[in-house]
Amino acid sequence: MQKIDLWGLISGQTEATDFLKKAVASPVHAYLFVGPEGAGREEIARAFSGSIFAKYEEGQDLERCKDLAWRGIHPDLSIIEPEGRGLRVSDARRIIIESSRSPIESKKKILIVNRFDTAEPEAVASLLKTIEEPSPSTIFILLVESVPDSHVTISSRCVRVDVPAMTVEGLADLLKSEGVETEDAIRLAEASAGNLGRARLLQEDASFIIRQEAWRTLPDRLDGSGAAVSIAVEELQKMIDGAQYPLTERHDQELEHLGQQEEIFGTRGSGRQEVVERHKREIRRLRDDELRFGLATLSRRYRDLGIASDNYEGLDAVEMITGAALELIRNPNERLLLQALLLNLSTKIDA
Repeated sequence: MQKIDLWGLISGQTEATDFLKKAVASPVHAYLFVGPEGAGREEIARAFSGSIFAKYEEGQDLERCKDLAWRGIHPDLSIIEPEGRGLRVSDARRIIIESSRSPIESKKKILIVNRFDTAEPEAVASLLKTIEEPSPSTIFILLVESVPDSHVTISSRCVRVDVPAMTVEGLADLLKSEGVETEDAIRLAEASAGNLGRARLLQEDASFIIRQEAWRTLPDRLDGSGAAVSIAVEELQKMIDGAQYPLTERHDQELEHLGQQEEIFGTRGSGRQEVVERHKREIRRLRDDELRFGLATLSRRYRDLGIASDNYEGLDAVEMITGAALELIRNPNERLLLQALLLNLSTKIDA
């Protein structure tokens, strides 16, 4: 098996990775990774986990354990995602049960808990003792965008590692350093709003410029009729479906690789179910990202139209679009969200 440099797979975030490289030698019981989605929190957590597991392996087993950890399917690595939009008491019970299990292959059991900042106060309270006093073989890595007041006590029991968002300029510079043309790097950085993971996907997606233009020209096609709205919504949803292709292709490759591993090592402990669930989360996240990207493009167009015509309805349109973007948190029906928004926008500014 080819040698794997886990830290070399992380782009940027030098301060966080330098700190964690040193922490591998003597890891503490709990870490809190703080930063926005797309900044690389989970990737860094998987690299850190693989580096810890690697301490106890050598030869082919060393590279295998790093590979499995990076892909999130090492038998002693549990990546826990809230089943709903927030982490509930039922999720906390899963975490408690999982943390009580002994390691299977390694000397350490590592739990990565994603979106821990969404945990209900009752869930946080039920986890306090488990995270404060885990088994000596257990390590927690909690991933949060920020630390709510209700999480202050539990966060004080963890070593904090900041994983800050990349600026649009910083991401563009990173992409240029990797050989991306300046104009393309700027466009990718702006379209992904500094989200490195999304920028990587868009880099593989030649049609994203077409989608961007479709959102930008929406005001030109809304004539106040329901028929125009229906046509526009159908077009947008088809484009979002198409945007899934690079990610779906990557998922297919990952499942193919997993199948090869199962032929060699067997299906037990392969983590197939966890991989499938992660794929579902990634697709849901991609669709949300696509909508946010489109709504941001649309908002800029209405803002420009309002400025150009000195028409205050442009600001009303921008507020409507911002409200629709906020609604994504509630996991709404895509079609209904777009229909309602475009019908309302049809009354704003003659583009």
